[in-house]
Amino acid sequence: MTKWRAVIIGFILSVIVQSFFAHYDFIGLLIIGFITGYIAHDGALGGLWNAALAGALGTIVCAILFILTTTIGGSFMGVFGGLTGFTTSSIVSILAIIEELLYYAIVMGITGAIGGAIASKK
Repeated sequence: MTKWRAVIIGFILSVIVQSFFAHYDFIGLLIIGFITGYIAHDGALGGLWNAALAGALGTIVCAILFILTTTIGGSFMGVFGGLTGFTTSSIVSILAIIEELLYYAIVMGITGAIGGAIASKK
């Protein structure tokens, strides 16, 4: 049921949108979800699954990149200052990461279902 080619393409595009085009993430997610579902060619349910999986993976990778940035480059004190920043930010932002994970999975999943449904009609 999982088409890894479609998931990897959607994953890369979702990381690019979240990293570089954060102001336009909703429109970008709609487009990327549709593209992922269309590439999957597995009907509405398959498109939903593949696009939601790509969005979830993209969110997880961006959260890891955020944690690494906070830990390594968090302050001028080096690693110890970064670890303090990491501890503070991880306790505060765990709910924000879960919210982003659900947001990306739902938005990309809905448009992925539309793209998968259109692709299966041909």
